[in-house]
Order: sequence, then structure tokens, then C-alpha cells
Amino acid sequence: MATLKTRAARTLLLAAALAIAGPAVGKSSDDADSRVQVTWTNPQDFSDAKQSPGSSIHRPTPEEWLTELAKHLRYRADRALPPGDRLEVTFTDVQRAGTYEPWRGPRWDDVRVIKDIYPPRIDLTFKLTDASGAVVKEGKRELRDPAFLQRGIANQTDPLRFEKRMLDDWLRSEFRG
Repeated sequence: MATLKTRAARTLLLAAALAIAGPAVGKSSDDADSRVQVTWTNPQDFSDAKQSPGSSIHRPTPEEWLTELAKHLRYRADRALPPGDRLEVTFTDVQRAGTYEPWRGPRWDDVRVIKDIYPPRIDLTFKLTDASGAVVKEGKRELRDPAFLQRGIANQTDPLRFEKRMLDDWLRSEFRG
């Protein structure tokens, strides 16, 4: 019982700290030294957070998986961009592949069900600048992969494999050459 109270107290403290600090835009800590900057708007307003209300002890928070997506995007984009170019990306909405189905009962509370009717979606804005700081390309993109289960995937154990593949596809199509 003390463990449950401790977890509840930690959750309340974290929520209070976030409310006090509460910037509308989050930023991954690895951004400072990178030429690829990744930020996000308020993750509590993202489609994924709205479709799986309530929290569970075992579910990753949006900040956790956003940090992982940012790390992946930074790594891949850094290798795809010409030397000297800089890229700024802001995630404005994310709906991860799958969802939680509460009607399955309490044993399924922490199980993300992956079906083709729950495809991944990422909305983002970006700005690419060259070494002199001139804007080369910028815009808003809505990434979708309705056939995400019909394509092969390398890492079956990565919970963000579908979202990462969608980001990789976007980098290849947007910044090829």
C-alpha cells in the first residue's frame, strides 16, 4: 500500500512541477550540440494523449516517446543533410500506431493494440537553413502511413517502429540528394 501512495505522490509532484515550469514547447536535451533541433508543442493536446485518457503506471508518457522520436530524427537527419545545413522540426501532433482498448478489461489497460484501423500519424513543421543561415526550405507536413502493417519492419520489438519508419520515409522524400 505504501508503494501505491509513493507512486501517487511522485505523480502529483511531477504534475505540479510540469504545471509550474509548463512551457508550451518541449525540447529534447540532446538538441544543444546538434545541427538538427527537434521540439514539440504541448503533448497533452496530441491526438494520442486524447485517445488514451487516464494514466497507467506502465504506459510511457508522451514526453518519453517524444524524446525517443526526437533522438531518432536527429540521428537520421544529421546523416541525410549536406554539411553546414541546419534543420528545425516541431512536432505539432502525434497519433502513435495502435491504441488502448479499455473495453477489453483492466488486464488490458497497459496493452497497446496494433491494428490497421489505428495507423500512425505525425504532423510537423520544419525549416531547413544553409550554412549562411538562409532558409532553403520550410513548411508543414502531415505524415501518414495507412498501410503500416503491410510493410516489412526491421525491429519488431521497438514500440515506436512505425513512427520512426514514417519519419525516415519523410526524410528520404523531403531531403533526397
